[in-house]
Amino acid sequence: MKLLALLALLASTLVPTQAAFKVLAFYNGTWDAAHISFVKEANPWFQRTAAENGFTYESTNNWNRLTGDLSQYKVVMFLDDHPQNSAQRNGFQRYMDNGGAWFGFHVAAFTQNANEWPWYHNTFLGSGNFVNNTWGPTTAVLRTSQHPSTMRLPQTYTSSVSEWYGWANDLRRNPNIQILASIDRYPVGTDPNQTWRGGFHPIMWTNRNYRMLYANFGHNAMDYEHNVPKSSTFASEIQNRFIIDGLLWLGKR
Repeated sequence: MKLLALLALLASTLVPTQAAFKVLAFYNGTWDAAHISFVKEANPWFQRTAAENGFTYESTNNWNRLTGDLSQYKVVMFLDDHPQNSAQRNGFQRYMDNGGAWFGFHVAAFTQNANEWPWYHNTFLGSGNFVNNTWGPTTAVLRTSQHPSTMRLPQTYTSSVSEWYGWANDLRRNPNIQILASIDRYPVGTDPNQTWRGGFHPIMWTNRNYRMLYANFGHNAMDYEHNVPKSSTFASEIQNRFIIDGLLWLGKR
């Protein structure tokens, strides 16, 4: 028994432990009840997930922190917005150009004027302008491709409920973009005037020139009259695997 205890002690000292990495999430939390609902559930969910997976999570609505030194943070997240002034935008681009990592959700990519910040919308995300969306918020069957962030996902799975965005740029034509999941079955939507009945719609992707992930989900179904959420972005255990494995990949774990 003493020998076994000694061997266990030696093993624990010889096997290096992986240091926790830091994640800093930015949010707005002031417009569209569905986006606010996502932020309110995302922050505690990421706190729990960080504790369970060996990293730390901090969130802030002070976007000016992008102008400072972000080197201590392995990953920056945009939950429901993106930088709005040149100092914040330059700070974020500098962070990414210096080897930072990023995870963005839903409206973090939204714009109808991509030329206001072409590096972000056209070069970094690749998607360009928002052109349309589905309504109301629904699940979607997604087809996945191979990547460290999707290694625990089946070839197809049903997402959590969200509103889905369509984009001006065809990401399939961009050699820097790897599409990680796209809509596999149509129709998607419940309003006849805002239902997708076919085409190609990417939902999750990465840019090979950066350590980044974008996911188009992050808009809960809402009872807007009573301000009550009717769905949860984290209701899909399968989809949650992508979020967790994506963060661990971004944090180089």
